[in-house]
Amino acid sequence: MKVGVLALQGDVREHISSLIACGVDAVPVRRESEIQSIDALVIPGGESTTIAQLSEVFGIYDLLRERIASGTPVYGSCAGMILLAAEILDAKVGQKSFGGLDISVRRNAFGRQVDSFESDIEFADGSQELIRAVFIRAPWVEKVGNEVQVLASINSHPVAVRSHTALATSFHPELTGDHRIHRYFIEHVARPALEKVK
Repeated sequence: MKVGVLALQGDVREHISSLIACGVDAVPVRRESEIQSIDALVIPGGESTTIAQLSEVFGIYDLLRERIASGTPVYGSCAGMILLAAEILDAKVGQKSFGGLDISVRRNAFGRQVDSFESDIEFADGSQELIRAVFIRAPWVEKVGNEVQVLASINSHPVAVRSHTALATSFHPELTGDHRIHRYFIEHVARPALEKVK
């Protein structure tokens, strides 16, 4: 499996390291030919409006929307969650997303940079072990569609969700050295989705 990490802004190197630790081929992508060559995609944290704008500058915005809409497995962390959302609350004027997840997210829901925090949370992957979650100007999910499953919450606010082909977290697992989220994406989202296509 070849997983591309959208390399326009954010924690690209950290996501690549986590994916490689999970045994997959991981590469940075920012050009059309690179995106066409991958099996799955990771959209890292950063600034959601900047990533969307840069995707248009690089001429890949429409291609990313099409790949995601057609079922390419995708994982988004923090800003990546915002960019996968069907609806963005507290969005900047004209803010765009790639779509792919039937969720409504609220930008900066946990507060500003100074309100960043870490927490040990339950994650519905069948393990009893808590997962360390790093929240940096993080969104949360306010509404999920019928096909979306909530995997983790804080104070009743969903912070990890999935559909058949997409996974999103409002926190940054790539910063902790714990690869459970990336492994979950590969084994429970990407592989099953790719097997259906064959």
